[in-house]
Formats: sequence, C-alpha cells, structure tokens
Amino acid sequence: MTAPVVHSLREQIREHIVEGIVSGRWQPGERIVERRIATELEVSQTPVREALRELESLRLIESAPNKGVRVRNLSAADLEESYPVRAGLEAIAAELAADRLAEDCSALEPHVLALYEADREADGTAQVRHTVGFHRELVRAAHNSVLLHTWEGLGIEVFTALSIRWLGTVQQSYAEEHEELVQAFKRRDPRIAELVKSHVLGCAPRP
Repeated sequence: MTAPVVHSLREQIREHIVEGIVSGRWQPGERIVERRIATELEVSQTPVREALRELESLRLIESAPNKGVRVRNLSAADLEESYPVRAGLEAIAAELAADRLAEDCSALEPHVLALYEADREADGTAQVRHTVGFHRELVRAAHNSVLLHTWEGLGIEVFTALSIRWLGTVQQSYAEEHEELVQAFKRRDPRIAELVKSHVLGCAPRP
C-alpha cells in the first residue's frame, strides 16, 4: 500500500496563497499581508514568510521596502517566458525517456483519461492538474534528478494555472494533444523530442 503524500506546512501555505491568486482572491497589485494569513491559517508567521519567499523566487509576487508583499502584475509576455525553457527541458527528457516510455506509458495514460473527462466538463482545475501531472511523469521517466529539479523550479503548476485561467489557451482538446504524445512514444517516433518541444511551445499564452 502506497503511503499518502504529506506536504510540509510551508507547501500547504504556498498552495493556499497560489490558489488565492489564481482564483482572484488577491488581484494583481494587491497586498498580501503575512500576519493576516498566519492568523487565518492558525500558524506562525515564519512558514508564511518562507512560502512568500518561494513565490517571490517564482516571480509570482514582489516585495519592496515599506510597501510589503504584492501580487505581481503579470502580463501574457511574463507568463510566456518560462515556456521556451520548459520546452527545451522536456525535449531532453523525451529523448532520455524514449525507450522507457515506448515500453511502458502507464504513468502517462491515467492523466490522458482524466483529461478527456476534464475536457468534457470544461473543468479548468482538472485540466491544470492533469496537464501538469502528465508532463511531470514524462520528466520523471528520464530518470535524471537534475533535470527534474530544474523543471520543478520553473513553477510549472503555477504558471500553467495562470495561463489557462487568466488568459485562456489555444488548445482544442487537452486530452487529444497528450494522447498524440503517448502514441508517438509507443511507436518510437524518431521526432519525439521535437514533438514534445512543439507541444509545450504551443501551450504558451499569446501576448
């Protein structure tokens, strides 16, 4: 039996703040008060400060002396910046994982099935979760910890959520696009790295 994933307090606070930003609870330019979050979540200010510092490193929030912490006014161009970097990393991952995924795509396929349902229901939250889950499993299949750490450091989930919910994307079907990648791995398509790269770049918001 697999043990449940236990998130640290900092991670739980980080997710709470991200969800607040994505859902519109905190608007771009609005101040996020550390003390208020600590009181609301019944925690000390230290893990809240750590979570805010991490989100600042992801460029989601910004701080200034005597002005506190505020949600960044992110434009489509800001959101788009991470996609060429992500596309390059995932192209490398696809090359490294190609033989492994040709033999076994079972880590990717549940996300594709979930995306078909999310597409039918127009469920943006599920589209984000399973799109990110699919790509995380692809990168994990490369069995390269440096690559995975670098990919995770881009804040993929945050920026995917913001791209979809704030700006919309051009995808007709999230499920079908990811199903095409699964089939490309299974048939050992020699262009797999380029296919993955093009797919990721095609997901970027348009300024």
